[in-house]
Amino acid sequence: MSEKPVKSILFVCLGNICRSPLAEGVFRAVLAERGLEDAYTIDSAGTGGWHAGSAPDPRSIDIAALHGIDISAQQARKVVASDFDSFDLILGMDRSNVDDLNALAPQQGSGRVALFLGHATGRAQDVPDPYYGGEDGFVAVYRMIREASEALAERLAARASVPLSGHASSTM
Repeated sequence: MSEKPVKSILFVCLGNICRSPLAEGVFRAVLAERGLEDAYTIDSAGTGGWHAGSAPDPRSIDIAALHGIDISAQQARKVVASDFDSFDLILGMDRSNVDDLNALAPQQGSGRVALFLGHATGRAQDVPDPYYGGEDGFVAVYRMIREASEALAERLAARASVPLSGHASSTM
């Protein structure tokens, strides 16, 4: 990935109703806690368009609300070609999402795509889709997303604070 500063992030899952809207909401909350809510453009989308225009899954809304985050006004949308120009970083929730994103990306946009947990925490692990499971799946996914969002915010802050000395950071 280029050393261009990250100012816009798109979180992506399959249908944009469970994981990616939760990641969008949680990351916005993490940024707000740090006083950085206006420093980044944050959005979410799905690789499929089946749920376009729909609110997030009620279980995602509930787990977010349990932690003081309101994602109920979000609307699902499908990833579009212009997203690869509009977002500096496009984070797929699982390897299948990343593969789909790389297949959709124009040649110059594929370097912006990464696995969310791998990019944020260094652990190349999927955020599992909780859609067909019970409430406990949404609890586990919330915890994974919260931890990764904290780590991502730390990485972005560290990158932003690196002096413009011409030296790349070994931690990025």
